[in-house]
Amino acid sequence: MITLTEARLSPHVTHGPSRRWLTGPGLPGASGLLTCAPLERDGLVTVADAMGDPDGRLPAELRDHLVTGELLGHDGTAADWILLDGVPGDVPATYSLHDRPDLRDRDPLAPSLRALVGFATAVDELAGLRGRFASCADRCGPQAVAEASRRLLAVFEEGAAGGEPAPLWRMAALIRPLALVAGPGKRSGLALDLPPRLLDDAFGAGGIVRFEEVDFPAALTHGPTRRFLREVGLPEDGLWFSLDTDVPLPTLEEFWADDPRAGPLPAGADRLIRLGYLLEDTSLVVDGATGAVLCRSEAEAVLRPLNADLSTLAFTLWLIHREKSLDAEHDLSRAYEQLADTMARTLDAVDPVACDRSARTSPTDDGRRYRPEAFEDRAGGGLYA
Repeated sequence: MITLTEARLSPHVTHGPSRRWLTGPGLPGASGLLTCAPLERDGLVTVADAMGDPDGRLPAELRDHLVTGELLGHDGTAADWILLDGVPGDVPATYSLHDRPDLRDRDPLAPSLRALVGFATAVDELAGLRGRFASCADRCGPQAVAEASRRLLAVFEEGAAGGEPAPLWRMAALIRPLALVAGPGKRSGLALDLPPRLLDDAFGAGGIVRFEEVDFPAALTHGPTRRFLREVGLPEDGLWFSLDTDVPLPTLEEFWADDPRAGPLPAGADRLIRLGYLLEDTSLVVDGATGAVLCRSEAEAVLRPLNADLSTLAFTLWLIHREKSLDAEHDLSRAYEQLADTMARTLDAVDPVACDRSARTSPTDDGRRYRPEAFEDRAGGGLYA
């Protein structure tokens, strides 16, 4: 925790509880959602001093707010600034757009520094299944999701002004616990054991396609993958994903046979099974030997990891479906960037392959990952209900 001496406190902080918190318990140098590390180096600086703002475009109501930290994206990069209004002691956030200070605005975050630390701590405890969420470590399924969501929301509502948490915390309480719906794969032989009928209940029994042995090419030798396709199945239309159901599953080599639009096929195309497509020019394939799920951009002729296996692909499709229901009820997408980040964090909790841009799996893998980019595409609007 980072604390300041009285001598390092800004004269702009006249709010007594804020002064005592900064010199007493302090703020976290780093947590899953935020960092206050620059505070140790720079102390409390006003937004005006941090920006420079020689043209005077910064909104007047933000000039004397103090920069106390930064919200972090799921990949650890800095996002919005965390501010302190030193008179009433409330903690808003604002865009860190240096080239457009006129676009800055105050977004509610927490009513006090104490509440901010409490909220961030609760989210970290959920992510680590410790503290007040330790009892969830050995549980999974819809009931575990509901209980974790209630506990987290209770923390936020108790500490929020008027009992109404800021959008970041509400979506954390509604979406982050969804990672608990499936347990580690013990029965399935895949990364996850999905609850029975999870996909049927979400997409309707008629919307799930289950395959037969006759549909499988000889290249599909991975037993758990074959069993998943037979017994669990996949949504025919899974939002950003559509199955090919007209013919038995082809290998990528068979699908593009004699088609000049294919471009150079990746090595091992004879063992990559095409399940369908994400976009019209992006095939979704499963490695018939390992069960890994990948996507291939036909336009770029690049093969990239998509999911660890079919169980985490199915979880991803269910997660997106569930998010849309929650957005329709709670209007989560009004804070779209934070929603996209929350979705990526939730997916990363069960499938690190899907969001890991650092791991390169082939000579053509450039590190781009479909899911985070699709979540972040506000113009595409994939997360809107």
